[in-house]
Amino acid sequence: MATTHAAQGTGKRRQHGLTLLELAIVVAITAIVAAAAAPSFTAIIDARRLDSAAARLAADIQFARSEAIARNQPLRLSLLTGAGASCWIVHSGASADCRCSDDAGAVCGAGARAVKGVVLANRERVSVAGNVASIVFDPLHGTSTPTGTLRLVGARGSAVHHVVNVVGRVRSCSPGGAVPGYSPC
Repeated sequence: MATTHAAQGTGKRRQHGLTLLELAIVVAITAIVAAAAAPSFTAIIDARRLDSAAARLAADIQFARSEAIARNQPLRLSLLTGAGASCWIVHSGASADCRCSDDAGAVCGAGARAVKGVVLANRERVSVAGNVASIVFDPLHGTSTPTGTLRLVGARGSAVHHVVNVVGRVRSCSPGGAVPGYSPC
């Protein structure tokens, strides 16, 4: 028993692929969806950059404290701001002995030595500042002088504060609880 198809004898051929008009419509819809999603992706990227910088700073505060004890030498964590970046440096010597360079990282003079430095370029959309320019960690007791609040501020105004107490411990919070994962301050 043989079956016949109606399309075989009529001379019509089946179409394979897309027409130019169909392809243009798909590209237009994809562009509209991507344009609508772009601000959301930017916000996620900015939040991750702020969270990453906050985690690095908290770790470096603890690093400066433990390294001062291990080296039996006072170490300092200094916050600096320049035209193209802001940074923090763990170093020996006076607070004015080190500076941040956009391309070279931490640069120290006058006998001071940089142990670690982190530069936050303006293009990263995160900056660091504080109510103190520098905190010294005592090697004998691990204490910090003075106490202070170090602030990381993201591009959208959200911030993470690291409050360093006299014992050298860090409490992290976010003003108004704006950054997920941090308690409100």
